[in-house]
Amino acid sequence: MHYYFRRKPDLLVALVDRLPREHIDRAHVVVRGDVAGSLRRLVAALDAWLDASPLLSHLLWREADTHDAVRDALAARFRWMVDEIRAVMRAALPESRRGADVRSAAELLALAISYRHSTARHAGEGPGLLPPVAMHRELDFLADALVLGAGETVV
Repeated sequence: MHYYFRRKPDLLVALVDRLPREHIDRAHVVVRGDVAGSLRRLVAALDAWLDASPLLSHLLWREADTHDAVRDALAARFRWMVDEIRAVMRAALPESRRGADVRSAAELLALAISYRHSTARHAGEGPGLLPPVAMHRELDFLADALVLGAGETVV
Protein backbone atom coordinates (compact mmCIF):
# COMPACT_ATOMS: atom_id res chain seq x y z
CA MET A 1 0.00 0.00 0.00
CA HIS A 2 2.73 2.46 0.95
CA TYR A 3 4.46 1.87 -2.36
CA TYR A 4 1.44 3.24 -4.23
CA PHE A 5 0.10 5.69 -1.65
CA ARG A 6 2.49 7.61 0.55
CA ARG A 7 -0.25 9.12 2.70
CA LYS A 8 -3.83 8.28 3.57
CA PRO A 9 -5.20 11.31 1.64
CA ASP A 10 -3.51 9.95 -1.51
CA LEU A 11 -5.38 6.68 -1.11
CA LEU A 12 -8.67 8.48 -0.47
CA VAL A 13 -8.29 10.63 -3.59
CA ALA A 14 -7.67 7.45 -5.60
CA LEU A 15 -10.85 5.96 -4.10
CA VAL A 16 -12.83 9.06 -5.06
CA ASP A 17 -11.61 8.52 -8.62
CA ARG A 18 -13.06 4.98 -8.48
CA LEU A 19 -16.58 6.17 -7.75
CA PRO A 20 -19.01 5.46 -10.59
CA ARG A 21 -18.98 8.11 -13.29
CA GLU A 22 -22.07 10.23 -13.54
CA HIS A 23 -24.31 9.84 -16.56
CA ILE A 24 -28.06 10.22 -16.74
CA ASP A 25 -29.62 9.80 -20.18
CA ARG A 26 -32.24 12.55 -20.09
CA ALA A 27 -33.87 11.21 -23.25
CA HIS A 28 -34.95 8.16 -21.22
CA VAL A 29 -35.99 10.22 -18.21
CA VAL A 30 -37.80 13.39 -19.34
CA VAL A 31 -41.35 13.48 -20.62
CA ARG A 32 -42.35 17.09 -21.27
CA GLY A 33 -45.44 17.96 -19.23
CA ASP A 34 -45.06 14.94 -16.91
CA VAL A 35 -42.96 16.32 -14.07
CA ALA A 36 -43.87 13.58 -11.57
CA GLY A 37 -43.17 10.76 -14.02
CA SER A 38 -39.90 12.36 -15.11
CA LEU A 39 -38.83 12.71 -11.47
CA ARG A 40 -39.69 9.05 -10.78
CA ARG A 41 -37.51 7.92 -13.67
CA LEU A 42 -34.73 10.29 -12.60
CA VAL A 43 -34.79 9.09 -8.98
CA ALA A 44 -34.64 5.47 -10.18
CA ALA A 45 -31.56 6.34 -12.28
CA LEU A 46 -29.93 8.22 -9.39
CA ASP A 47 -30.70 5.36 -6.99
CA ALA A 48 -28.99 2.91 -9.35
CA TRP A 49 -26.00 5.24 -9.67
CA LEU A 50 -25.70 5.74 -5.90
CA ASP A 51 -26.22 2.02 -5.21
CA ALA A 52 -23.35 1.11 -7.53
CA SER A 53 -20.77 1.49 -4.74
CA PRO A 54 -22.40 1.86 -1.31
CA LEU A 55 -19.39 0.60 0.65
CA LEU A 56 -17.00 2.97 -1.08
CA SER A 57 -19.43 5.88 -0.69
CA HIS A 58 -19.83 5.10 3.02
CA LEU A 59 -16.07 5.03 3.53
CA LEU A 60 -15.61 8.35 1.73
CA TRP A 61 -18.43 10.06 3.65
CA ARG A 62 -16.74 9.03 6.89
CA GLU A 63 -13.43 10.51 5.74
CA ALA A 64 -14.92 13.75 4.38
CA ASP A 65 -14.80 15.39 7.82
CA THR A 66 -11.03 15.19 8.00
CA HIS A 67 -9.86 15.31 4.36
CA ASP A 68 -10.53 18.33 2.15
CA ALA A 69 -9.97 16.45 -1.13
CA VAL A 70 -12.65 13.90 -0.25
CA ARG A 71 -15.07 16.58 0.93
CA ASP A 72 -14.51 18.56 -2.26
CA ALA A 73 -15.07 15.49 -4.45
CA LEU A 74 -18.28 14.56 -2.64
CA ALA A 75 -19.50 18.16 -2.81
CA ALA A 76 -18.87 18.14 -6.56
CA ARG A 77 -20.91 14.93 -6.90
CA PHE A 78 -23.76 16.56 -4.97
CA ARG A 79 -23.64 19.68 -7.17
CA TRP A 80 -23.75 17.42 -10.23
CA MET A 81 -26.86 15.70 -8.83
CA VAL A 82 -28.57 19.07 -8.18
CA ASP A 83 -27.77 20.18 -11.72
CA GLU A 84 -29.16 16.94 -13.20
CA ILE A 85 -32.37 17.23 -11.17
CA ARG A 86 -32.75 20.89 -12.12
CA ALA A 87 -32.27 20.09 -15.83
CA VAL A 88 -34.87 17.31 -15.72
CA MET A 89 -37.37 19.53 -13.89
CA ARG A 90 -36.91 22.36 -16.38
CA ALA A 91 -37.25 20.04 -19.35
CA ALA A 92 -40.37 18.35 -17.96
CA LEU A 93 -42.20 21.51 -16.87
CA PRO A 94 -44.97 22.81 -19.12
CA GLU A 95 -44.06 26.01 -20.95
CA SER A 96 -46.46 28.03 -18.75
CA ARG A 97 -44.53 27.13 -15.56
CA ARG A 98 -40.96 27.95 -16.67
CA GLY A 99 -40.72 30.54 -13.86
CA ALA A 100 -41.20 27.95 -11.09
CA ASP A 101 -38.57 27.77 -8.34
CA VAL A 102 -36.75 24.83 -9.88
CA ARG A 103 -33.49 25.63 -8.11
CA SER A 104 -34.94 25.17 -4.60
CA ALA A 105 -36.93 22.11 -5.62
CA ALA A 106 -33.84 20.49 -7.15
CA GLU A 107 -31.74 21.16 -4.05
CA LEU A 108 -34.49 19.79 -1.81
CA LEU A 109 -34.81 16.59 -3.84
CA ALA A 110 -31.01 16.14 -4.00
CA LEU A 111 -30.84 16.48 -0.21
CA ALA A 112 -33.60 13.90 0.22
CA ILE A 113 -31.91 11.44 -2.13
CA SER A 114 -28.52 11.95 -0.46
CA TYR A 115 -30.04 11.47 2.97
CA ARG A 116 -31.81 8.27 1.90
CA HIS A 117 -28.56 6.82 0.61
CA SER A 118 -26.46 7.96 3.56
CA THR A 119 -28.81 6.20 5.97
CA ALA A 120 -29.39 3.13 3.77
CA ARG A 121 -26.42 1.32 5.32
CA HIS A 122 -28.20 1.40 8.69
CA ALA A 123 -31.26 -0.50 7.46
CA GLY A 124 -31.66 -4.15 8.36
CA GLU A 125 -32.37 -5.40 4.85
CA GLY A 126 -32.27 -4.22 1.28
CA PRO A 127 -31.04 -0.80 0.31
CA GLY A 128 -32.96 0.83 3.18
CA LEU A 129 -34.66 3.36 0.97
CA LEU A 130 -38.18 4.66 1.35
CA PRO A 131 -40.76 2.28 -0.06
CA PRO A 132 -41.66 3.27 -3.63
CA VAL A 133 -45.14 4.43 -2.58
CA ALA A 134 -43.72 6.89 -0.02
CA MET A 135 -41.12 8.24 -2.42
CA HIS A 136 -43.74 8.61 -5.15
CA ARG A 137 -45.88 10.71 -2.78
CA GLU A 138 -42.91 13.00 -2.15
CA LEU A 139 -42.19 13.30 -5.87
CA ASP A 140 -45.85 13.99 -6.63
CA PHE A 141 -45.84 16.72 -3.97
CA LEU A 142 -42.77 18.37 -5.52
CA ALA A 143 -44.17 18.06 -9.04
CA ASP A 144 -47.51 19.55 -7.98
CA ALA A 145 -45.75 22.45 -6.26
CA LEU A 146 -43.75 23.19 -9.40
CA VAL A 147 -46.70 22.88 -11.76
CA LEU A 148 -49.30 24.68 -9.65
CA GLY A 149 -46.96 27.41 -8.44
CA ALA A 150 -46.87 29.70 -5.44
CA GLY A 151 -50.11 30.73 -3.81
CA GLU A 152 -52.07 27.83 -5.24
CA THR A 153 -53.26 24.94 -3.15
CA VAL A 154 -51.74 21.50 -3.56
CA VAL A 155 -54.37 18.92 -2.66
